[in-house]
Amino acid sequence: MRSPVVELETIIDADVDAVWRALTMPELIKKYLFGAEVITDWEVGHPITFRGEWNGKPFTDRGEIRTIDPGHELSYTHWSELEGESSAPQHQQLVRYRLASQGALTKLTLAQFNMGGSEPDEKKREEYRRNWKAMLDGLRETVEAGAAATSRH
Repeated sequence: MRSPVVELETIIDADVDAVWRALTMPELIKKYLFGAEVITDWEVGHPITFRGEWNGKPFTDRGEIRTIDPGHELSYTHWSELEGESSAPQHQQLVRYRLASQGALTKLTLAQFNMGGSEPDEKKREEYRRNWKAMLDGLRETVEAGAAATSRH
């Protein structure tokens, strides 16, 4: 596999199970993934669809679940109609999340890979970094708020 186009890490003050739930529960995903509705059955080889609105434009992004190893790794292909490209493999990305327990904390690494075609320029990479960082910050906040609420009971 090629080197990632973008790779980011975050430390979340919650256990791996809480982070995994946030990655795979549509009602939680919507909180940190820019309001996107996620539709999938989380089975390898099955479709995943993201619907929402980005910069005032409705979108339906599509992909396929590639790996699902609860508490360890989740990956899927991703193609956005907003990019104005066809759904051919050379226009698709692979998004991979890896989780690692660090005691009561979880290290989450997100990597985005090109499936083919040309590598994005630095401007596009920076756009991807900015968007993924915002998503990871939202994910961390969502999980930590939920973990804090759970620990108070």
